[in-house]
Formats: sequence, C-alpha cells, structure tokens
Amino acid sequence: MASGFFALLDDISVLMDDVLVMSKVSAKKTAGILGDDLAVNAEKASGFVSSRELPVLWAITKGSFFNKLIILPFAFLLSAFLPSVITFILILGGLYLAYEGVEKILEYTVPHKHTVVKGASEAMSEIEILALEKKKVKSAILTDFILSIEIIIIVLGTVLDQSITIQITVVSMISMIATVGVYGIVALIVRMDDFGLKLIQMSKGKKNSVHFIGVTLVNALPVVIKSLSVVGTVALLLVSGGIFIHNIEIFHHLLESFPGVLRDLIFGLSAGIITLLVVKLSKRVVKPFLKKA
Repeated sequence: MASGFFALLDDISVLMDDVLVMSKVSAKKTAGILGDDLAVNAEKASGFVSSRELPVLWAITKGSFFNKLIILPFAFLLSAFLPSVITFILILGGLYLAYEGVEKILEYTVPHKHTVVKGASEAMSEIEILALEKKKVKSAILTDFILSIEIIIIVLGTVLDQSITIQITVVSMISMIATVGVYGIVALIVRMDDFGLKLIQMSKGKKNSVHFIGVTLVNALPVVIKSLSVVGTVALLLVSGGIFIHNIEIFHHLLESFPGVLRDLIFGLSAGIITLLVVKLSKRVVKPFLKKA
C-alpha cells in the first residue's frame, strides 16, 4: 500500500516536471502574441472615465475567461481525434500573424487618413456613455477571442507529441496565466496616469521628486502603449516566422546559417508581405462583383 502511494507521488512529480518544461516552451512560443494582446487591450481599455476603467477591464477579463472556456474543449477534441488539423490551423494562424504584423508596419510607415471615433465626453448623456462603453467592451472581447485562438493553438502545437493529460494541463495553465497576466498588467497601465495625477496633487504645487514622478507617469502612458504596440508588431513577425520554419518541412533547412531571430523575422516578414498582397488583390477582384450585387 505504501509503495503504491509513493509510486503515485513519483508519477505525479514526473508529470508536473513535464508540465513545467512544456509550459516554459509554450510560454516562450506565445510571448509575441501576448505582447500584442497586451498592447491591443491596453489601448482598448484606456480612454474611459477614470471611475469606469477598472469595471470595464473586469468585464473584458470575464469575457476573456469565457472565450477560453469555449475554445479549449474544441481544441482538445481536435488534438485527440484530428491532430493534423492543429498543424494546419497553426500555419493559418501564422499567416494571420504575419499579415497583421506587416499591416501594422504599413500603418506606421505609410501616411493614411485616420477615422475619428467619437469618444465619451461630458457632453454625452449617461445612456450614450454606457452604450459606447458596451460597444468597446464587445469589440475588446471579440479581439481577445481571435488572439485566444492563436495562443491556444500555438501552445497546443508545442505539446502535440505529449500525452493528452499534459496537453490539457499545459494549455489550460498557459491560457489562464495569459488572461490573468495580460489583464493584470493592463490594469496597472491604464491606471498609471491616475496614480501620477495623485502624486502631482500630493506635491501641492511644489516641484519636488514626487511631482516629477507624477508628471513622468502621466506623460509615460501613451509612450508605454505605443512602445508595446511596436514590440508586439515585431514579436508577431518572429512568432509567425518560427511557426513556418518548424511546421513546413521545405523551410526547415533554408537560411540555416542566419541567426535564429533574423531567420524568423525574414520568414515572418516575407509571409506577411505575400499574404497582404494576396488579400489586397482579392479585395480588388471581388469589389466589382459586390457593387453589381
């Protein structure tokens, strides 16, 4: 009886060791998407009235957890019965990430008209503000759903050769950590300027260190969000490039003499440019038919 108990403990310890190792690998693979997820959600959760920022963020966080509950069972069923589909979805996700990365670079570098979105203001009624808030929350949850699919599929792709127990444990763990981690950091970011404002008020007009820190925090918020967006864009290309190299056999031995990061970036950037051209060409071809319809 005792030997059986200790054997069970040994099996559990081995399983947890495998889970930790695979979790580290999976976390590294999804770091790029998490960076983009963080940048997107920090941008979407900001711009509200100060008293509504955290409630809005909590609503988005609950939506994110619900997204995971929808996606995870389908992902595990695919892994159990159609594992080859996971690789196919992974490559499609890589194309989407590459496309998104290149599109963001295009947005940064090529001048274009920006659509002005009406934000919440004191002139709006409470009903209008709540309606706008609800619309932005729905948009953020939809974006989270897309990014959650990418994260879960990428994590699942790293543990496909493991037992179903390890797959479920690792993917579920990374999914939950991603949600708590991303939205926890977003909460700190969107409250950064409020904390800075409190420090400015505490300084009572004196130009001391407290006032300096407060002003720095207030001015840092847009810079932080912009920096996260840039880092997230580069990370998207790196992650997508890694997906192609590791899952498409013809790419395994191309550019092997290049540093790993540069190699991933080249593949991600190339795939993104090709995908962007295909998408734009498809839109031009389909557009005349849509007008006739």
